[in-house]
Amino acid sequence: MPYATRILPLSLLCLLFSGIPMHTYTKRNTKTVKHRKNSTMSNKNDSKNTNKSAQLKQQNQTKKQQSQPSNDLSGAMQKAPYIAEEVLFTNKPAGVTLSGTLTLPQAGNPFPAVVLISGMGENDRDYTFCKHKMFLELADILTRNGIAVLRYDKRGVDKSGGVLDMSVTSKDLAGDALAAVEYLKNCSEINHKQIGVIGHSEGGMIAAMIAAQDKDIAFVVSMAGVAATDIHIVLEQTALQLQADGASEHMIAQDRIVREKVLNIVIHEPNNTTAKKLLQEVVAEYWTALSDKQKSEAETLAFAFTDKKAAGMIDMFNSPWYRFFLSYNPVDTLKQITVPVLAINGSCDWITLAKGLQVIAAALQQAGNTDYTTLELPNLNHRLVNCKTGSMQEYMVATEAIDQSVLQLISDWVVEKTISKQ
Repeated sequence: MPYATRILPLSLLCLLFSGIPMHTYTKRNTKTVKHRKNSTMSNKNDSKNTNKSAQLKQQNQTKKQQSQPSNDLSGAMQKAPYIAEEVLFTNKPAGVTLSGTLTLPQAGNPFPAVVLISGMGENDRDYTFCKHKMFLELADILTRNGIAVLRYDKRGVDKSGGVLDMSVTSKDLAGDALAAVEYLKNCSEINHKQIGVIGHSEGGMIAAMIAAQDKDIAFVVSMAGVAATDIHIVLEQTALQLQADGASEHMIAQDRIVREKVLNIVIHEPNNTTAKKLLQEVVAEYWTALSDKQKSEAETLAFAFTDKKAAGMIDMFNSPWYRFFLSYNPVDTLKQITVPVLAINGSCDWITLAKGLQVIAAALQQAGNTDYTTLELPNLNHRLVNCKTGSMQEYMVATEAIDQSVLQLISDWVVEKTISKQ
């Protein structure tokens, strides 16, 4: 599956690859009143703020034991030793009002702050997947360590207004993230010189986009962020994911052939109507040529082309979102970033390969950036969850939202770049 398709969150993959079209969300009415919830929370020992990647493995088991299960965290947050404020902010050029949660430490303002940017799909502010809430956990550890955090529902999701469908591009969503940054700039509790962005998957790419655009952004964290859209990398990623999911060598080879044809149509045919017809022909020809045994195998693979999934997949490939994605070169943006950057990737991530870290490092070097860290983290998948192979099935049965040592790593790094320098 092409690179952009592969960064879809698994909840959306289940819909798209089952032939069910992505929902279109209509704008909702939202209140303009802020709500603050003051609470007290049972103490949780904070780790020393260090950024030594060598300690990552050693911390892993300890942090897992100290942390609460992700399914229980939302209840614990009701007793948190920080303030949680419901906020609204507006992407004025787009006319979209977004709803989010701003968590503030109880003392020590003005605080450094971050905006959390989720990956592709219909994501709420907690970045919920299979009841696990990655951004809720990330906001929790950061705020406990003195960092204010703004996380928000994507446009068209939950309490946010606007519409989210495949006509909404990464550039559009970057405008929403910039609006979140602007909101923080107008908060008296925030240190306006220490506002950063943290993004996952497509959100990592968007974080870099807005950091290049807004020179007030003080740092960037890319979590399994998109670094390249080269067709050869795309095909390699897809082959590795299919392999992890148990595909035969013949299926992987056949998929590569049809996928390359699909990508080239999208790249070289600008007319959507013509492109759709060509895509339908290519996919139909591919499916017809498969034996019954091969068709049965394809139907067991989340990323494989099948007759049932063809219409949804073709619409996605031919969408404005995907066309923008293929035309956008993340490297051009990365070359403009000179603020501190932390880029991390799991070694078993076949959705955005860890080799993308090399692309990020090379681009930042060209920018003259002397303060960046890239880390490949062993045995973690695209969601930065512990795994053995990186198969789709492992995502569905995961017992954590994100590896706890990754949360600590990010928190330590952000504290080092902000509070430790005050």
